[in-house]
Formats: sequence, C-alpha cells, structure tokens
Amino acid sequence: MTAIPEITDAKSLGGFRVWIRFQGGLQGNVDLSGYSTFGPVFEPLAEESFFKKFTIQGGTLAWPNGADIAPERLYELVSTKSI
Repeated sequence: MTAIPEITDAKSLGGFRVWIRFQGGLQGNVDLSGYSTFGPVFEPLAEESFFKKFTIQGGTLAWPNGADIAPERLYELVSTKSI
C-alpha cells in the first residue's frame, strides 16, 4: 500500500493559484480555479477572499466551510505539472 502524500507547506500565489510542498520534497504551483464548480461545498471557493482562507489540515488543503481536496489529487497535479 502506498502512503498518502501529506502537504507540509502551502502559500497563496494570488487568484486561485497555490504553491504546495509535500513531505518528501515535491513542490509546485497548482491552479484550483475550477474547483468551485465541483458541488455546493466548493461554491464558496469561487470568491478569492474565501479561497485564500485555506489551511493545512490532515495533510491537505482545507477551508473553513469543511471543503477539502484529496491530497492524492493535489500530489498528482503538482507531480504532472511542468512549471
């Protein structure tokens, strides 16, 4: 079984872009602007001021309304992106 990747640091880059670093050293930028269309819990993420309120909880990005994004998906986005 493969371990679930854990985010150790993240910073807002403006807009809906986030720089993410994972345990193990992988790091990169991701654009999460499309996530606000993934259902009611993600709708508040369409507001940039709310989007920027993310924190790291349980090894992934999470927002005050309970929305979070699977760390495996974020890891995939970072690892396949050439920046």
